[in-house]
Amino acid sequence: MNVIGPALGAASALAGAGVAAGMLVPAWGRSAAVGACTAGTGGAGLVAGVAALGGARWSIGLPGLLPLAGVRLAVDPLSGLFMAVAGAVAAAVAVYGIGYTGRGAHGASSRGAQAVLPLFALTLVLVPAAASVSTFLVLWEVMALASLLLVLSEHRERAEVRRAGLWYAVMTHLGLVLLLAGLALFAARAGGQSFAALRAGAAGMSAWIRAVVFVTVAAGFASKAGGVPLHAWLPRAHPEAPSHVSALMSAAMVNLGIYGIVRVGFDLLGGGPMWWWLGLIAVGAVSAVYGILQAAMASDLKRLLAYSTSENMGLVLVGVGAAGLFAASGNGPLAALALVAALLHMINHAAFKALLFCAAGSVLRATGLRDLDRLGGLRQRMPVTAGLFALGALGAVALPPGNGFISEWLLLQSLIHGLVVPGVATAIVLPLAVAVIALSAGLAAAVFVKALGVGFSARPRSKQAERAAESPPAMLAGMGLLAACCAGLALVPGVLGSGLDRAASAAGLTGAKALSGGGLQVRLQQVPASLAPLWVVIALTAALAVAAGLPRLIGRRRRRRKNARLWDCGGGAPTPRMAYTATSFAEPLQRVFDDVLAPEQDVNVTPVRESAYLVERVRYQRRVPDRIEHRLYEPMLAALARLGGAARRLAGGSVHLYLGYGFFGLVALLLVLAVGW
Repeated sequence: MNVIGPALGAASALAGAGVAAGMLVPAWGRSAAVGACTAGTGGAGLVAGVAALGGARWSIGLPGLLPLAGVRLAVDPLSGLFMAVAGAVAAAVAVYGIGYTGRGAHGASSRGAQAVLPLFALTLVLVPAAASVSTFLVLWEVMALASLLLVLSEHRERAEVRRAGLWYAVMTHLGLVLLLAGLALFAARAGGQSFAALRAGAAGMSAWIRAVVFVTVAAGFASKAGGVPLHAWLPRAHPEAPSHVSALMSAAMVNLGIYGIVRVGFDLLGGGPMWWWLGLIAVGAVSAVYGILQAAMASDLKRLLAYSTSENMGLVLVGVGAAGLFAASGNGPLAALALVAALLHMINHAAFKALLFCAAGSVLRATGLRDLDRLGGLRQRMPVTAGLFALGALGAVALPPGNGFISEWLLLQSLIHGLVVPGVATAIVLPLAVAVIALSAGLAAAVFVKALGVGFSARPRSKQAERAAESPPAMLAGMGLLAACCAGLALVPGVLGSGLDRAASAAGLTGAKALSGGGLQVRLQQVPASLAPLWVVIALTAALAVAAGLPRLIGRRRRRRKNARLWDCGGGAPTPRMAYTATSFAEPLQRVFDDVLAPEQDVNVTPVRESAYLVERVRYQRRVPDRIEHRLYEPMLAALARLGGAARRLAGGSVHLYLGYGFFGLVALLLVLAVGW
């Protein structure tokens, strides 16, 4: 029996029930009712996705549901993979959200925010199931609007939320305009808007039409995935949204940008020339390095995690671009391996990033703080949260036994073995991509050592950190589910091998299987490489046990001496002010990458009123702004403001003048269409 249709029907019904519960249930039971419905929506999406990964397919047409175009839905293994990831994240985060919003904190327990949450979860599940341009764009826009409303949940409390919402609204609708332009051109040239018609018509299009479609659509999807330079919304919206919403956005929503690039670039367009994919690799590489550098400089915990999302999505884009490059070179098996590695890293990122955002939300709920420079001492006061954050951080740094290790290892294997592909481009680009992955992994280690060491292990630097207490059981349960996913992906990633192979085949990369070996071992079919993550973990655990236990065992045989306090030069015990802060920890890295980060500093000297030679106060300020935002968006916004001011002169108040504007604008548009078509 095909369970995809009933599962999606159940997801829709549960989401509708959740919307009703958010609007009608009293405050004392609203969080539990909405959380249960949202978890059910995610669980149903997970069931449908797993069934599709197992080989089942499903499609339906609902001509009367959407005016003129109707609704078309279809599920294959590729869409099933993204549905399963979104459903799993939504289910775990919904359980977490019951505790997070239970006492009405953080502005996320209002009727509006609670009613929108199940709708957002449903769109995350349904967007990959869209099978026509109109259906996809409608679901995409509903997802964007729902996430925007959730980001603005606390707009009455903080002005920063309103500014973040404005940036997010502008950037997400800029992406929608790009998608609308590219997909509309695609549908017009293909002679139909269903995905089947797009596939059939893509082969007959001219090369420049295909290029325009891919570039515009890839730019729109890359903006949703947090690709540089269209990432400016991400480090603003993610920190200001409620933490369970941040987890959904960073672990599920950004993945749909990757889905769109894979679906359009590989499946609908059938691949393309090498320069498409070289450009995608370049965007991914820049996003990875720039994102992790900004994360290293950040002292806001949630902003740090947001930039880490940009870094990891950059690595996924590198893998997708490498897959397209190998496919354009005629090497199907290597293309399938690179795409499988990218998809597996996307899954791993969803697991550990959702866990990290939920742990950050736990800290925020307990202390009201996100600034690492004011935190500290949380390991003793919130031991479960600290341990779960450490597990997520282990996955983010791509070191064993973290779950991010295996996917980055697979990505490196595909890039290294891709050097056999002839061509100057591969000989130059692939070694640089390997270097980018190595650099980002090293910087990620520094980033999360900073977050753990300063935020959790150092001494508390504020009264709020000293009074922190562990989170309620529902929040710990949600984080526990995500931690279990991280552990499973780290120890037995091979169970996903056949599903990932089916997803790559559904994307159009048919050929030999990329992975095999079952649950305990990952064996690459086309290159001589294999890895057993479980045995790696066992070996590391044994080595750590020996390293920790042997000195203790030897020390017991020696005669104990009375310990004497070391002479401290009369300074006394160090205070929290003497310890490293997140800012001071990042300062050496800032010096190394000074030319890239372009830090700004200001020294303000205030002299004594009676004499300019005597100094009353010296104020030193140093900040590391987002250089792309500072050098690209701010001048652009200033130019648009000047243009808007100048355009006011055109509004003279004459109706005849306005009619003239409309007439000449219409004539110009008709001329452009006549020449361009």
